[in-house]
Amino acid sequence: MSQQAFETARDLINQANSEDPNTVVDAENKEWPKELLYSHHMSDMLERFTPDTDGAMKLAIQAQHIQRWKSPRSDYPMNRKGYHQWRTALYTFHAETLAALMEKAGYSEDSLERVKLAVGKKALKKNPDTQLVEDIAALVFIEHYMLAFANKHPEYDEAKWIDIIRKTWRKMSEPGQQFALSGSVQLPEPLVPLIQKALSND
Repeated sequence: MSQQAFETARDLINQANSEDPNTVVDAENKEWPKELLYSHHMSDMLERFTPDTDGAMKLAIQAQHIQRWKSPRSDYPMNRKGYHQWRTALYTFHAETLAALMEKAGYSEDSLERVKLAVGKKALKKNPDTQLVEDIAALVFIEHYMLAFANKHPEYDEAKWIDIIRKTWRKMSEPGQQFALSGSVQLPEPLVPLIQKALSND
């Protein structure tokens, strides 16, 4: 696909995520629409992990959370079943939203189906595209969001955190795991002992 189509789709994704009414402040104290900042973190991590990734997957990585605020957790029952229903619906929503923008930019049906499979989290561990999305999401979570998540859940004990870390780790590919521990990813310093403990017994 042409560079123009890629740039058009990229701009459409940024425009869509710029509409997020929720704002956050980054490490430089700059205010961002929440999902726009997340998409920048995803694209940045991809460039560090596998900079030669093709355009379609760069868009899939960028749009992994596209317009997430439009499908709030509160729309589903506040129990485990409701949580899984929400997550499943989110994957479909993100995949379809991205595909519609890429179609608008001129991408082929084959490319649309490919990104829908990856962003929809289909065939994890079997489909390299889906695995790449999962790896980048896990690396971004570790570097940018794990510490805030920990601070938000002081009720979680050590055993709960070890379980969370191990589940995250097992979703990643071996290259993704190696990259996380290579020094290329900034680990949340207060959680490093817990991460080491979780992985030493995994």
